[in-house]
Amino acid sequence: MEKISNSGLFRKIIIGLSAVGPGLFLIGYNIGTGSITTMGMTGAQHGMTLLWALLLSGVFTYILMVAFGHLTLVTGKTALLNFKTEIPGIGRVLALYIIGALILGELLALIGIMGIVAELIQEGIRLSSSDQGLVVQTGWIILVISLLIFLVLWFGRYKIFEKILTTFVILMVGCFVAVFFMVTPSYSAILEGMVPGIPDTPGAYRLVAAIAGTTCSAAVFIIRSTVVAEKGWTIKDLKQEKRDAFVSVFTMIFLSAIVMAVGAGTLHVMGLRMETTLEMIQLLEPIGGNLAAFLMIVGIAGAGLSTIFPIVLIAPWLIADYMGWQRDIQSPMFRVLIVGGLLFAFGSVFLEQTPPVLMVLSQAFQAGILPAVAIPIFYLLNKEELMGSEYLPSRKWNLGLIAVIGFSLVTTYFAIRGFL
Repeated sequence: MEKISNSGLFRKIIIGLSAVGPGLFLIGYNIGTGSITTMGMTGAQHGMTLLWALLLSGVFTYILMVAFGHLTLVTGKTALLNFKTEIPGIGRVLALYIIGALILGELLALIGIMGIVAELIQEGIRLSSSDQGLVVQTGWIILVISLLIFLVLWFGRYKIFEKILTTFVILMVGCFVAVFFMVTPSYSAILEGMVPGIPDTPGAYRLVAAIAGTTCSAAVFIIRSTVVAEKGWTIKDLKQEKRDAFVSVFTMIFLSAIVMAVGAGTLHVMGLRMETTLEMIQLLEPIGGNLAAFLMIVGIAGAGLSTIFPIVLIAPWLIADYMGWQRDIQSPMFRVLIVGGLLFAFGSVFLEQTPPVLMVLSQAFQAGILPAVAIPIFYLLNKEELMGSEYLPSRKWNLGLIAVIGFSLVTTYFAIRGFL
């Protein structure tokens, strides 16, 4: 395996966060603006009828998280490096495709996230003004946020900033849990939501793909492989790796289901579809008044900002992983790519679609990448000269992986149909 430098802020961040388990690191990465937007919009438009898609995505997320961790534990190499070197003929092309697709998907997500955060801050400024009439253009808000993120990364103060943002996110999650107990949908609605079915309404297929994309995300599995490698786990830690994956997936599904239920219990009964950013604020309507608005603004803005950091770092990170370069955040390559990524943050200013709709579109796009990681991991795990006969997957796990491949192809079809 190529030697990786011990320097670099991002590597230190990964090591520090993975000290409490790779799964907890991925919860922070995966539960953010994308999950809140997708699950909130799903609950608003369809109640709990698409709960089955979330639960199914969770099962397959667990299977792939364990699979990617297993591959890394046995080989000692990250997933991208295994794809590049162990798949004959198309390995390099496949790795490059995954890198390109993940970067494109994350940049699309960045446009939606930054648009949502900017519009929420704009509304917060308006509510805070004396006559509630002060309006700051979102373009200026995005410029200030982008400069702040770049300076934080430049001077290496991310960990302090992250603690503040984490506090905001925990506060928001607490509010969602509180509202859930105020507006809990009926048990019959929850049980009906576990029966597979897709409403015959525009955008339903896109939402199913978005649920899969935000939960069973290809980026999560590639990142998990790297975090497991950074933690220094070996095959002796396989049981711990499975336990860690289960805790991670259970927490993600639990929180996502609560957001969906809150959307069903608030916006759905109000007749709102959550296609605009300001409608997101009414998810916390039962708490009431400007307090609910500020909690939502601060919480989602915090979740969004904490998600933006790994998004703008994913391009240089993946490229460095593929090329075997040092992960030094202060290198010219890292800084140029970070600036390039932040330029995409202004996309929502020029696009006609509202930021929540852009966010769901980006999550649906993520679902289309899933086959490119599900099929190769099945091949590599069953490659005896790589894994050794002792660590080949059991028949049960192979059946699970085949089911994941089928699921990935179906959700890709849903994504294409949703876009069309």
